[in-house]
Amino acid sequence: MHTSYRESITSILEKIDYIDENLRSYASTQQALEDPVTTRPAILMLLVGIAEQMDRLEHKKAEEILRHFTPEERKGLRDIRNFIAHEYDGVDLPIIEWLIDEALPIVRRKCQMILSAEP
Repeated sequence: MHTSYRESITSILEKIDYIDENLRSYASTQQALEDPVTTRPAILMLLVGIAEQMDRLEHKKAEEILRHFTPEERKGLRDIRNFIAHEYDGVDLPIIEWLIDEALPIVRRKCQMILSAEP
């Protein structure tokens, strides 16, 4: 695997871990996202960072990596980045909550699989 691809996948995993760390102090993802001063902004920026790493892989045409993600997953990450960047104050928190609770665990597993398959 190309070094820059590995760095992007590692960065995605780190950002997912940071999101998890932000959630630990709260009873639920919803409760964490209700904190408009610290936790919500941190989580939103981490989601933007995840999407940007995926975007880097797409720009580098890293098909050996991208084939592990469905077109819908890739589009969803791109869309959430644009949504956060352009509608920051109007972000639909239930969508972010779903992304964190349902989609990110899948992305994590796929990233871990990609790294563990590396020779």
